[in-house]
Amino acid sequence: MHGVTEYLAEGSRVGIRHYTHEDGAEFIARARESKALHQPWLFPPANATAYASYAGRLIEDPTKAGFLVCERDGGGIAGFININNIVEGAFQCGALGYGAFAHAAGRGLMGEGLDLVVRYAFGGLGLHRLEINVQPDNAASIALARRCGFRLEGFSPDFLFIDGAWRDHERWAVTADMIRT
Repeated sequence: MHGVTEYLAEGSRVGIRHYTHEDGAEFIARARESKALHQPWLFPPANATAYASYAGRLIEDPTKAGFLVCERDGGGIAGFININNIVEGAFQCGALGYGAFAHAAGRGLMGEGLDLVVRYAFGGLGLHRLEINVQPDNAASIALARRCGFRLEGFSPDFLFIDGAWRDHERWAVTADMIRT
């Protein structure tokens, strides 16, 4: 847990901030506690070596932006939202991936966090479009995308290699002009 934290953006119950290497122990503990919630959809790092590599990419790679969703009351990590494959130029787009930790699931914290990340991406990062690719049976992730104003744009068969197989995904997206600031 963090004492005084400076957030990139804050809502009534959560703030978003970038990953640090010092978040490893808490992130790993939360990932381990959340294994049943995440699988078969997500496989976040569950040991120190994996976290160091994962966080390092999010911290150092300019085509990625990683955010921890933290409870303002105490600063504990409620979940994570990453923008991957950021393309600038005429595209100005990124692909979102996210996950709640079990202790925070179903409490609306990730919805607030995703709203903050979307607004930050369209403001501070200067993006125009964000996409989410979700496996069709992942009802909770689809519900979150829908609640946060993303529209269903299509279906991609055999889109991502996850848990040993190519998985179908629904494509959801939002553009800057769809979000009221």
